[in-house]
Amino acid sequence: MAELIERHGKLSMEGRRRGAKPDPFGALIGIVAAQQLSSKAARTIEGRIEDAFGGALPTPAQALRGAARLRDAGLSGRKVEYIQGIARLAKSGELDLTELEALPDAEVIERLAAVRGLGRWSGEMYLISYLERPDVLSGGDLGIRRGIQVALGLPEMPSIEDAEEIGERWAPHRTLASFYLWREASTAPPG
Repeated sequence: MAELIERHGKLSMEGRRRGAKPDPFGALIGIVAAQQLSSKAARTIEGRIEDAFGGALPTPAQALRGAARLRDAGLSGRKVEYIQGIARLAKSGELDLTELEALPDAEVIERLAAVRGLGRWSGEMYLISYLERPDVLSGGDLGIRRGIQVALGLPEMPSIEDAEEIGERWAPHRTLASFYLWREASTAPPG
């Protein structure tokens, strides 16, 4: 990690968000939009969603009425279904997003992973990007696994389990380590 800090300079958990912090539902929209996409593509689609809904991510009620706008912003039909399912749960109170803030990391992941369209990775990204928890490393994230591969000079990308085991050495600062690994992956030559 010392080499990554030397190479990439000081990174911080502070001030990583552009603009105002979204509400918890908006954060999940961003996470669903980012599934299986590059960071750049995900940011582009999230920006289009904001544009489609008057400059902000939609509320659950707006998302339920705005399937066409979500699709037109670049979301697949499946991702629109996921967002509308999350919106229904949030609107009915079955998924109380405000209570997640007080829960331990493992319980946040468990509750979000139980929702159709979300999973462990989504829960981990929610912990990192919305709740700003300091000790989260997602072994299932391809950017993190690629960053570990490059940083450690491994011949192939580590498995999820190996990435999580390697990440143990960075506790209790695994979120910050994740930022360095993402940076390393994004600046490494392809292949």
